[in-house]
This record gives sequence, structure tokens and C-alpha cells, in this order.
Amino acid sequence: MNLRSSVDIITEWDIVAARQLGRNEAKDVGFGTVDQARITTAISELARNIYLYAGKGKIEIRQITEGNLRGLLVIASDKGPGIVDVRKVMEDGYTTSGGLGAGLPGVKRLMDDFKIETVLGEGTTISASKLLR
Repeated sequence: MNLRSSVDIITEWDIVAARQLGRNEAKDVGFGTVDQARITTAISELARNIYLYAGKGKIEIRQITEGNLRGLLVIASDKGPGIVDVRKVMEDGYTTSGGLGAGLPGVKRLMDDFKIETVLGEGTTISASKLLR
């Protein structure tokens, strides 16, 4: 059984809505407050990247089951310009927005699984999952 919810990211307020949806979904699955915070932080980073770099996109959250473990899968997708150098954006400290540069490497550290698919001129999809242990 995969339950899914989503938030379209168009304005900064949508980042807040995506965070709240993620926290609610994480709570529903049974994650504790620390993992809820990790998941909402990852969602916030992914949603902010959509807003800053693609202009609009979507955060989708699915409740997943792997074997006897439950968890969440977060999918951030956009039809933006794509990522020119994935290796570079995955370096700690790299930033194009003047931020702290914790973005995508931070998301990878916060979650259990992390995948980027990007095509220049077509968009990017990032999938990140966390399992309840």
C-alpha cells in the first residue's frame, strides 16, 4: 500500500506547506520527533531548490513499505533548466544562492537513500527516502 500526497511549489508559502505535509506524513508513519525534523528539513531544502532554481515544481510524499519496514519517499520534480554539474552541487559548501551550501549534500545525509535524475533544459527529479527502524 503506497499512500501519496503532494504540494505544488510555486511560492515561498508552498515550501511551508510541503514541510507541514512531510511532518504530518512522518508522524503518521510513526517516525519520532528527531526523524520528523530530518525529513522536514530535507523537504524544505528540496522545495526551496525548486522555488529558487526552477521557479515551480512539485514535492510528492509517499508512504512506502520495504520488506517489513515502513517509511517515506520524497520526490521533488521540476521542469526547470536541469543541473549542469551534479558532482559539483553534491560538494559540501558549494552554493550558487549565497546560502550555506548544505542543500543537496545535506539532504543526502538526512535521508537513507538519495537519487538525482536531471536533463538539461528539461528538468530534475530528486528522490529521497527514509525508513523507520
